[in-house]
Amino acid sequence: MKTLRFCGTRLLVALLLTLVAYNASGSSGNKAGATWTLRIQGDNPLFSVAYGNGTFVAVGDRGTILTSRDGRNWTEQTSPSDNSLYDVAYGNGLFVAVGKNGTILTSRDGVNWTQRTSPISIELKSVTYGNGLFVTVGGGGAIFTSPDGVRWTLRASETILSLHGVTYGNGTFVAVGLLNAILTSRNGVRWTQQTSLTREWLSDVTYGNGIFVVVGLDIILTSGDGVRWTKRASPTKDWFHGVAYGNGTFVVVGLGGAILTSPDGVRWTQRASSMFKLLSGVAYGNGTFVAVGQNGTILTSP
Repeated sequence: MKTLRFCGTRLLVALLLTLVAYNASGSSGNKAGATWTLRIQGDNPLFSVAYGNGTFVAVGDRGTILTSRDGRNWTEQTSPSDNSLYDVAYGNGLFVAVGKNGTILTSRDGVNWTQRTSPISIELKSVTYGNGLFVTVGGGGAIFTSPDGVRWTLRASETILSLHGVTYGNGTFVAVGLLNAILTSRNGVRWTQQTSLTREWLSDVTYGNGIFVVVGLDIILTSGDGVRWTKRASPTKDWFHGVAYGNGTFVVVGLGGAILTSPDGVRWTQRASSMFKLLSGVAYGNGTFVAVGQNGTILTSP
């Protein structure tokens, strides 16, 4: 009888250790990015989402602004502009949203927004914050910078190609866009054009775990410094529109509800989104990934 009890105890311990290892590896499917839930669908397309100050902010067509504390329940906010908003970022206690006709909006809480003056009227496609500076990029290679989100300065660009994504990491700003455009800057003021490995449209860029990840039309690129780039294999051919990093995971979203995840930017896994609508943007905050897209679609994971 003692032998049976001893064997039973050893078996129980072995099972518990297996479960711990299973959950730690993320194989349970509950890890953020692995499984996705549809939260809402509306009318106006959503183009981007950001997290800051305990709040998710999603922006989209016709000046649409939505906020949520948990990614599940959303509230529409009053926007001071009817222009489409293509991107939103958070930094230094401030949300900054940018969009059509040089639209720039700022908010401390995601609820009350103020319209700011743009140096020129041009489509602004992306915005980020780093090293004490907001940087926004857009049509014709336009690059603006601001220390506070209020006063903006037009900077010289090394390209006339439209820029669609910008991020900051490892002491470097990286901007990407049409026809393989990749620009880098240490200070947001002076920019250098880099060589990429594709002639395709580059849609977005993020930084995490020591590497930059760029996505676009059937393309994923990685770089440790923003200068030397490596093309990575994807499990599916899609037009990838957005990329984000959080909780040790990169998440890519795109056309037809495409969702990919990776722990390192090198090995990618296709995930089921249970939908076939364009997903335009993705962000991570408070243990949750939020993806937004066509018809006001909002998905969360886990």
